[in-house]
Amino acid sequence: MRTIAVSGGEFRPYEVLVGRGLIGEAGARLKPLLSNPRAVIVSDETVAGLHGQTLSASLEAAGIAPTLITVPAGEASKSFAELERLSDRLLALDLDRKDLIVALGGGVVGDLAGFAAAIYKRGVDFVQIPTTLLAQVDSSVGGKTAIDTPRGKNLIGAFWQPRLVLCDLDVLATLPAREVRCGYAEVIKYGLLGDRGFFERLEAEGQGVVALEPEPLAYAVARSIEMKAEIVGEDSREAGRRALLNLGHTFGHALEAETGFGGELPHGEAVAIGCAIAFRFSAGQGLCSGQDAVRAERAIASVGLPTRIDQAGGPFSVDRLMHHMLQDKKAEGGALTFVLARGIGEAFVAKNVDPAAVRNHLITEGARP
Repeated sequence: MRTIAVSGGEFRPYEVLVGRGLIGEAGARLKPLLSNPRAVIVSDETVAGLHGQTLSASLEAAGIAPTLITVPAGEASKSFAELERLSDRLLALDLDRKDLIVALGGGVVGDLAGFAAAIYKRGVDFVQIPTTLLAQVDSSVGGKTAIDTPRGKNLIGAFWQPRLVLCDLDVLATLPAREVRCGYAEVIKYGLLGDRGFFERLEAEGQGVVALEPEPLAYAVARSIEMKAEIVGEDSREAGRRALLNLGHTFGHALEAETGFGGELPHGEAVAIGCAIAFRFSAGQGLCSGQDAVRAERAIASVGLPTRIDQAGGPFSVDRLMHHMLQDKKAEGGALTFVLARGIGEAFVAKNVDPAAVRNHLITEGARP
């Protein structure tokens, strides 16, 4: 098992554990965090059926009384309606500020439960037990919680750090192959943005990671979390360096918004396309070599991830995509901000990017004028 510390000046430090069998050990690991021996597990209907009983039994064995609340599976649960329903259930249980919320699920559950924890009685502790590769390497670490609106993804939310994160690698065996690939998009993102050596290792071992081979998988998850922990520790509220973690996301979120944040284009596939576009745009602007852009695209595509707009559905209107990008949280004063690259492992935040250049590039990518 690997233990990765996440620390920063304005939030309480916590640990991320990466290993096997951690759900079965959850009760013993959560008990020291509790003042009251009670926890509410928030999960989706699918994950609860797979892992809810194991977690509940582990908590009970440690003397912790669990209550399970389920939400529908899928991105649609990151909504005001589900937030209201979850909050009402917590109130009906008389949950107090010394109790604990446990998010058992993928990024949707983690975001929804984490946001509910942030606002319930002005804040109650929560623990993340991510059950997808994407959530383990990305959304479960760093304290970003949010819901979606029809105007965009993750636009209503709060920074609320977990007390502990348990990344149980065993649960990934229950995932469909497409979901594993979606998680890998966030893994390779870390190499692309800040660690060329990690990227090169993924070039060699990427197919082993998505096949869930023990050694490549454990290394990829732990290294991704290490990189995120370092960045979050320096910039907990995304005021500076943390924006690098959004490599590919501005393009990707625009595509997701146009497809309705549904199953047609999962988040990981949108990020994969977005990373490839960001490198091609960077090359087109003379920021990085065309060779690096090709290499990035090939590495993403090698595990079966999409890299082109026409693989996302559509057709897509360039005006609509530009509209969504101007709604992005990094946009300031109507000006576009992107994470671009000077090379593999050399991402940077580019402010005041010329909208005309972005528009023209999206047309070359296949968006309709």
